[in-house]
Amino acid sequence: LGFKFIRDLKPGEIVELRADGFESTRLPHPNHTAHCMFEWVYFARPDSVLDDRLVYDARVKIGEQLAREYPITADIIVPVPESGRAQAQGYAQASGLPVVEGLIKNRYIERTFIMPDQQDREVGVMLKLNAIRSAIKNKRVVLIDDSIVRGTTIRKIVQILRLAGAREIHVRIGCPPIRFPCYLGIDMKTRNQFIANEKTVPEIADFINADSLGYLSLRGLISALKHSRDDVCLGCLTGEYPVPIPGEKLRREKPLEMFADSTANPSPRKKAKTAA
Repeated sequence: LGFKFIRDLKPGEIVELRADGFESTRLPHPNHTAHCMFEWVYFARPDSVLDDRLVYDARVKIGEQLAREYPITADIIVPVPESGRAQAQGYAQASGLPVVEGLIKNRYIERTFIMPDQQDREVGVMLKLNAIRSAIKNKRVVLIDDSIVRGTTIRKIVQILRLAGAREIHVRIGCPPIRFPCYLGIDMKTRNQFIANEKTVPEIADFINADSLGYLSLRGLISALKHSRDDVCLGCLTGEYPVPIPGEKLRREKPLEMFADSTANPSPRKKAKTAA
């Protein structure tokens, strides 16, 4: 549309546009921000600019760091489209392996991560991706994706590559294991949906039928984002949130189902206490 980018709006900032310019007003704010790391890793478009940094550049750095942490002898790198593409470029730059578009995406299928039903997600993956058999057959593949939540999507993708004739599949993930719910905007609210809560990394590798599995370290992620740890929300990785979460202590101590049952119809007194 011909607009010119000036700068990002700050948290709590209101910008009033006028015929002669604009006026900025800031609401009371804490001493630091806590930008959602999942925006950098998955949700934001690669051409987005967050905190004055291009998301694509951050994802390339994530891929480079991933290659340094988990090198492997392989023939090709295959990104999971579209989310793993920039990380795959970074992995290629650091490892010297070629990137091959071994998976083709059906653009008319929605993101499987946000599908509400497990069966829909599994069918969605099979409809969403097709392997290029001539590129995959007899190859040792490094499969790059942004994250693993439930493990079912990456498991189906590994299956697709196996059926296409891949000799080895080494999965590399540009995000540390996700173990905790997000209460601040991402649809990850229950602990029992995270495979990393139930299994070790070798067990996850076995579950998804990968020859090896490597997650980016927390330190590696922070380094790639070029932020201080205090300025990034890592709640879903560490369980430490930038703001108090009502009821989070109870969620840690009891199964979430018990917590949900006990608060489904709270008395007015309990409801007021929970909201405090």
